[in-house]
This record gives sequence, C-alpha cells and structure tokens, in this order.
Amino acid sequence: MNRPIVSQTQGLSMLFNSFEFLLFFPVVLFVYYVLPHKLRWLFLLASSYYFYAASEPYLIILLLISTLVDYYCGLKIGDVVSRRKKYYLWLSIVVNIGILVAFKYLFFFIDSTNNILEYFGVEISASEQIQSYRIDQILLPVGISFYTFQTMSYTIEVYRGNMKPEKHLGRFALFVAFFPQLVAGPIEKATRLLPQLKKTISPDISQIKRGMIIMAWGFFLKIVVADRLGIYVDAVYADPDGHQGLPSLLAAFFFVFQIYFDFAAYTYIAIGAAKTMGISLINNFNRPLFSISITQFWQRWHISLTQWIRDYLYSPLRRKAHLNRVVSVLLVFFIMGLWHGANWTFVVWGLINALFLIIEVATNKWRKNSFDRLHVPLKLRALLGWATSFTLMMVSLIFFRSASMQEAFNFIGNLFVVPNLHINVLNNYLELFLSILLIFGVQWVHFVKGNNKIYELVEGRPVWARWSMYLAYIAIIVMLGINRQESFIYFQF
Repeated sequence: MNRPIVSQTQGLSMLFNSFEFLLFFPVVLFVYYVLPHKLRWLFLLASSYYFYAASEPYLIILLLISTLVDYYCGLKIGDVVSRRKKYYLWLSIVVNIGILVAFKYLFFFIDSTNNILEYFGVEISASEQIQSYRIDQILLPVGISFYTFQTMSYTIEVYRGNMKPEKHLGRFALFVAFFPQLVAGPIEKATRLLPQLKKTISPDISQIKRGMIIMAWGFFLKIVVADRLGIYVDAVYADPDGHQGLPSLLAAFFFVFQIYFDFAAYTYIAIGAAKTMGISLINNFNRPLFSISITQFWQRWHISLTQWIRDYLYSPLRRKAHLNRVVSVLLVFFIMGLWHGANWTFVVWGLINALFLIIEVATNKWRKNSFDRLHVPLKLRALLGWATSFTLMMVSLIFFRSASMQEAFNFIGNLFVVPNLHINVLNNYLELFLSILLIFGVQWVHFVKGNNKIYELVEGRPVWARWSMYLAYIAIIVMLGINRQESFIYFQF
C-alpha cells in the first residue's frame, strides 16, 4: 500500500502554498508596521492563532495547554529553591511528551505491544470501543512535534540558568505560536527568539525586500520543483513491482531532492516572512547534499532539530547518564526517527543513520591512513566521500518514504532488477528532463549562494535586470508550477 507523504488524518493549518496565505500574509505585514510597538505582540499572537486554527480550531487547545504549562513552570523554576526546580522541569517535560504520545504514538505503542505478545502466543483483544477509536480517526495536530520541542527548550534553558523566566504571558505565547515557524520550524530557542519579539522594529525596506526574495525562492522550490519530483516518486511507489530497476533507482534519487527541496522551501518561506518583520530565524540548512561525510550531513541538515537533540538529549546522556558514545548515538537516533512518525520505518531510518555515523567515526583513522598510503588526492577523497554519503542517505530514505518495512525491503530489492530500463514512468520525456534540469539548477544556486544568501541573486543588479528577473519568476511560476495544493512533507511531524 502506498503511504501518502502527508497523513490523511491530520488537521492542516493554512498552507504557505495557498491562495489564503497570499491574502493573509500581506495584510499581517501591513497592519504589523502600522500598529504601535506596544500592540504588535497582541496582533501577531492573534494572527498566529488564526493561522494555526484555520482548518481545525479545536486543535489550538493543545497549543494553549503547552503554552500555559510551560509559562507556569518557567515562573516556578525562577522562583523556587534549587532542589524543587527539578519538579517543575519534569512537569513541563511530562505534560509535553504526554500530549505528544497521546496524539501521535498511543496506538502505535499499543499495536506494537500487541504484535510482540501475539508473536509469543499471547492474544490481546481490545474492546470494541477502543478499536472504534483508532488513531486513523484522530486528527494529528499539525506541527505538534515542533512546538512541543520549542516550548520544552524554554523550561530547560530557564532551569539551566541561561535565561530568566518570561513574565509576560502574551509574549511567551507568541514565542510558542509565532506563525512563520509554528508548524514545521525552524525550532527556535527562547534565548534567541524571545528577545527579538520584544524589541522595537522600524520598517527596513532592504530587509523587507530580502525577506520577499527568500520567500519567493521558497515558493519556487515547492511549487515548481519539489511537487514536480513528487509526481514521479508517487507514481513509482504506487506500483513498485511494475517499475523495477532503473525507474525505482530514479524514484529513490528524486525523493532525496524532493524531501530536501520541500522542507527547504518551507524554511525559506518561514525565514523570509520573519525577516520582513525584522525577526531573524535560524538557518535550518547549510548545503546538506554537498556533504562529504554522514557526520557533515547531520551538521548541515535540519540544523535546529539536530542542535536541539545535541543540547537537550545527547549531551545530558553523555554527561549525566554517563552512557558511552555508541549507545548515546543509537538512542538519540532512535528517538529522532520516532519523532518523525509513528511507524517502525522511521525508527529503522533513524537507526540506520546511527549505524552509518558509528561506522564512519570508527573507521576514520583507518580510512585516512589507507588513503595516505595510496596517495589518493584530497579532491578525490572528497568526491568519494560525497558519493558514499549521498548513496547511503538515498538508501536510508527509502525506509523514510515507505509505508511498511516489507514495502521498503521490496523497494530496495527492485533497485537491483536490471531488465527494466524504462524510466519514462509518466510518459512525458519533457517533464523528466525538466525535473533533472531543475535539480541541477537549484543545486548550482545553493552551491554558489548557500542556503542563506539567495537574495544576492537579485541584489546589486541594475533596475532593468531586477525587474526582468521578477517577470521571469512570475512566468516560471505560472507556466511550470504544479498546482497540487499539497502540504509540506514535514507538516506530518
């Protein structure tokens, strides 16, 4: 069975790639700068709640619970004697993780437990009432993994003494719900975002232009590139046995770029939207697909999540729990995989990446000595490292994309079926050629400008050149845009 990239059961807030957002955002930006500074937080908070509740208003209750609990815990951690601070920290963690488990993982854990018991001959029959209340019928709150991690980081930072508790409930609520990065990150630390939400910001035309250009690049990546690649990928995954050999290999190749461009597109729009309001969000990518090692890839991919995992999970496991490096890496990647979804395919994807890292680190010295003895040039070493890292990531993402373990193994097996060389799955060679051309075009731009200086493509050029680029952009969006109205891939997390 082909699993859709975005769960059919989740409630979707207002999509960036929607007509509603194109109306919503300019109005928010205009009113934001018209209002006096003392009222902006209230307007942004109301706008963020409207943005989140656009489709399923009742899901905002969970966002409010996380906000109120962590606001309260933060105040208590700042007030009580040191030996009681830990109680409020654990209250914050338990409530947030509890909400996450209840709405995202409860039935996954129940099913997994039942399967294990049945394997040993113990049959568990759930009541009809429980069976009728399946997770498939529950709306998965969009962005719940992101905002629970973000708000938990606040109480942890207060507990560690890195910041004082925020006493203004409204500004703290805005930190949790700031709409550009609410549903798919970047996951911001309170020490970085909260001060920005308090400062007086005057309109800066140059920053507004930069923000708009960054947003435009994000829309291009999503509407023109990622969604186009997704059509090919979906077609192959819908009938993997009918597309064995080269089509499966090309679909696996395309999915690496689909998920990257899709997630990067959301990040660009989020960063650009925040920048137009004078707020800087963390750069979530740093040319990850140019990485020459698995270690480097995870330093460049989803930076806000990997930093969160490093600061609040990996480091405490090493320092406080005194776990060795191998066990710590396996544990954090198990959790990272599970964070992405309630399916064993995500867990296996995480553990595979953990093994890649462990093996890479363990063999670093041996590989360096081997290359030195063979006098392998540095550029060739880098090329081999890139090719190996990309291939390993491509294979691991097959588990990420597959609906089940069996489907993933079948898909991997299909990669080695040689006879089928027919790659024109969509019966449209122009689309196939265009997809490949767009991949290399975007990667060239990212190689030259990175993920954080896209605006330099336009800045500093003559007026006629800039306007020619603007008109060309509009023409490309109109002619090549894929109007599938699909949610961003990371909305499911």
